[in-house]
Parts: sequence; C-alpha cells; structure tokens
Amino acid sequence: MHAIIAERVDALRRWLNDQALDALIIPHEDEFLGEYIPAHNERLHWITGFTGSAGAAVITRESAAVFVDGRYTVQVRKQVPGEIFEYRHLIEEPALQWLQDNLAPGSKVAVDTRLHSANWLMNAEQAVAGKLTLAHIDNNPIDTLWHDRPKPLLTQARLMSNDFVGQGSADKRAQIGEVIAIAGANAALLSQLDSVCWLLNIRGGDVSRLPVLLSSAIVSSNGDVTLFIDPSRLPDDFDEHVGEGVTVASPDAMESALAAFGGQTVLVDPMTSNAWASQVLSQHGANIKHATDPCMLPKAAKNATEIAGMKASHIRDGVAVSRFLAWLDSDVAAGNLADEAELSDKLYSFREQDQTLADLSFDTISAAGGNAAMCHYNHLNQPAPSNLELNNVYLVDSGGQYPDGTTDITRTIAIGECDNDVKTAFTLVLKGHIALATARFPKGTAGSQLDALARQHLWAHGFDYDHGTGHGVGHFLSVHEGPQRIAKAPNTVALLPGMVLSNEPGYYRADAFGIRIENLELVVEVPTSGDMTVLGFESLTRAPIDRRLVDVSLLTDSEIAWWNDYHQKVWLDVSPSLVGTDLAWLEQATATLSR
Repeated sequence: MHAIIAERVDALRRWLNDQALDALIIPHEDEFLGEYIPAHNERLHWITGFTGSAGAAVITRESAAVFVDGRYTVQVRKQVPGEIFEYRHLIEEPALQWLQDNLAPGSKVAVDTRLHSANWLMNAEQAVAGKLTLAHIDNNPIDTLWHDRPKPLLTQARLMSNDFVGQGSADKRAQIGEVIAIAGANAALLSQLDSVCWLLNIRGGDVSRLPVLLSSAIVSSNGDVTLFIDPSRLPDDFDEHVGEGVTVASPDAMESALAAFGGQTVLVDPMTSNAWASQVLSQHGANIKHATDPCMLPKAAKNATEIAGMKASHIRDGVAVSRFLAWLDSDVAAGNLADEAELSDKLYSFREQDQTLADLSFDTISAAGGNAAMCHYNHLNQPAPSNLELNNVYLVDSGGQYPDGTTDITRTIAIGECDNDVKTAFTLVLKGHIALATARFPKGTAGSQLDALARQHLWAHGFDYDHGTGHGVGHFLSVHEGPQRIAKAPNTVALLPGMVLSNEPGYYRADAFGIRIENLELVVEVPTSGDMTVLGFESLTRAPIDRRLVDVSLLTDSEIAWWNDYHQKVWLDVSPSLVGTDLAWLEQATATLSR
C-alpha cells in the first residue's frame, strides 16, 4: 500500500509542476461538507490511506503532511506512511501555517473550493494574505488520477409519511420560507444533506450510516423549492408527496440556478455551504446574507410524532442491546473471549432481527481492554482485532437507523472481576452521567452551561475526558446533529423542548482501559410550582448499565434512586420482548441497587 501511495503522491506532484502550482490542499470533506462522505468522495483516504472522519493533507513539490486531531494521533501513524507524510496536529499546527512555514513567499496553493466552506476560504484568504496565493481550481486532480474510483451509490428516494414525521413538506416549506423572508432574503441555499431530506420528508441510502440522498436545494421565501437531484431517483408519487411548489432539476443545473440570483439576496450558511456556491452567487451579482441554515433549529426540535418514534425505536434497540449483553455474559462465563470484530458482528445480528432496521447509525466502536482508551477506536483500522481481556472492561458504542428514530448507546462491560481503580473511575463517570440526566435549567440555557455537571466528580479526582459530553441526534437522520451540543466550548444555542442529545461522559487511561456511559436524552419541560419555564432531560435509551462496575459506597441516596428508577423503566419496556435466559438475565441486570 505504501508503494501505491508513493505513486499517487508522485502523480500529484507532476500535476503541480504541469499547472505551475506549488501545493495542493486535500480536506476530508466532499462538496456537501458533511461528517460522513460516500466512498467515491474519499479523496483524503485515496492519497494517504487514512480512514478517520476528520483531517487534511497537503502535497507540495518536495514534501507532504497529514493533519489530524487528537482522536487519531495513534491511528494516523498506523495507516499513513511516515516516510512520505509528516504527522501534524490539525488544530495546533494547521495546514495553512505549515504551508507558510514550508513554502517560499508568493507560492501558489491549489484549493478546490467545492470541498471547503465559505467561512474557511474567507479566513484562509486573510491568513495567507501577502504570503501565499490560493489558486482556485475547477477540476480536482485526484478525480482524474483515481482510475478505480468507486461509482457513486445513488439510491431511490424513500418517502416518509406523516405517520413517521408528523408534518407535511408543504407546511415545513412555508415555515422555512417565512424565516427566509423575515431575514430579508429572497431565497436560501440548502447544502446539508439532512436539511434537504428533512424539509422534503425524504430519505435515502447514498451515504453509509446516513439515510440521505446526495442532493442540494434552493428554498424561496414563498416556500417553493428547487431540488437538485436526478429525477429518475424519485418515485412516481413524489409530487403528490411533497405538494405544490417543488421543482426537480439536474445537479448540473445548480450553477445556472445560482447565477440567476443576480441582484437578489440569498441566505447562505457560511459554515455548512461550500465556497464554490458563494463564489458563483458573488460573480453574478447576488447579495449574500450569511445566516445559519434555516432548517437546523426546527429539525433539531422534534415534534410529537418524531418524539413518539424516537421512544419506540429506543425500546426496540434496547431489546437488541440487552440480548447482546446477555449473550456476552453467557459467552464469557463459558470461558470464551471473543474478538472485537466477532462482538461487533454479533451485536449487529441482534439489531437486524428488527425488520425495520435501515442501517447502523455509525460504525460500531467495539473496544477491548486498552483499546477502549482510544475514544474513537475502530477495530477495522487495526491489523487484527483484539480479544477480550479477562479482568478488564469491554466498551461498545453503537446505534441503529430506524424509520421512526436514530439511536446511539455506549455501554462499558466488566469482563471478569475488575479492580478498584476501574470501579472508582466507572462510578465517577456514572455520577456525572446522573448529574446531567437529572439537571434542571431555565429556558435559554445552552449546552455549554451544563457541561461541568458531567465532569465535576472526575475533576474532583484530577480526571477529565477530551471530548464533548453531548451531541444532537436526528430523527432517522444524522447521529451527529447540530446546532445544539454539550461541551466545554462556548455554544450560544439554547436547548429547546424536543431536542435530543447524548449524555456520554467518560474516562480513558492510556493503554489500560476506557469507560463511557451514554444514553440519549430528550429535552422536556418540567412542571414546577414557580412561574418560570424549567427544562430537564428524559432518558430515551433502554438498556442496563453494568452494576458490577459500580462502587455503591461512592453514590448518594438520590443517585441510587435514579439508578433504580432508570432500571425499572428498562425492565418495564424491554422485558415484554424477552424470553427464557434473556429475560432472566435482564431481571438480575435491572434488580434494585442498594447499599
């Protein structure tokens, strides 16, 4: 593989020479700028061998570097040849700074503006002004050199009835059109795949783990929409499904459609729309108004039908996870220590017993022993999957995509008898999880104001974790949905009733063990005796947390009460679907916890 990568890098260097350019920036993103991208757009993987979900590479005529964040510092060294690429930190040593340090002043750096956000390009131009020139290229050289490039997986659209989504597309489009009009714009560009699918109540399978269609749209202030997608991918009853006011056009017509907005105001989200679209609008005299994607907040705040679906899908998902956990305990008790791949496949086999399962919501993190200390570990990126370690933990982070909801759950499981260090750490993580799950907060509170609740007990012992505490989750859409989140970084987005977020504090000790406890939480209004609107969380996830890892002496009475209340809900919701040894396992796993 290293020899193939060397050949590809050499080919790019010949291209740079032919074009009189000095460097090429290769981001992980494709033109839709999403976290998940289809195989045919994995340009960063093609040139480096790196399979992570975030990163970038730079190729110059003499050198090359790959940039990843802290999640991937171990993985990148295993996958990317060090004799070809320097390893750099994406945040601490950004690519633009590296280029300035390694290129002569005035050097020309090739940038494919379809693969960068409008915000990135604006900041990049400012960062290199007077030092380097960013040369915008129309054709990406990787697309020309990638001879065995996979064909795009273009699936048929799946129409989502109101029984699943609760609100027709015509109503949604009128609502979004009103937001656009209030903002003083004539139209808005939608480039986020999940926003397009949410607005038109459609889903697809173009991207692994993300039930969307590769498409974009323009929404007018009157609610009319132009959808850019191959019409052959839409069923005959699409027009009836979406209602009047939706026009379908070929993706190739996007440029001319943008060009027609000369003299008009177009709302563009500079964080989620690519720079190319903004350039086309500007070149043809449109007035660009920067604002957040108008679908983001209404998509994030689920309606009553979506909430009911999320609850139902979590119960079915909890049945599958509980069956898996029962099987795992039985398998270990029989003296078997399966490997991470077998365990991941086994969990999937329980999920797929549900006929409604459309896909997983992300690649399962199946991590044994010390591997669990890498919070985004993927056994598929290793030379060989590891086996369970006796007297250590197994961490499994997984989820499913169902027509009525998206799930995401992490459980840390004792394999044998774990020592007191592990139990103490697990209990501190649990205390943080409970503190967040039971939080009460006024309307207008943002997730960053709640983050410390989940970390407080770890901080008291000098521990922490290097990831956010909670991300938004879509309804049969992206498992990582904005704009809400719970993290240290400031976030001004207020939590609203109907939003779904993960609650996943953790603790990771390098080369030893890793712990994470994750449930999904629904933001709800909490009745009080006062006149202020108070919000809180309702746990959606339904699967036991491993009582064998709990040091009960570290829990307060109220924390024990939360544990017992949560596990009683698990028992009531999951037990009707289990029989025999699975039911017996659940009964002991949800039994009352006491001192």
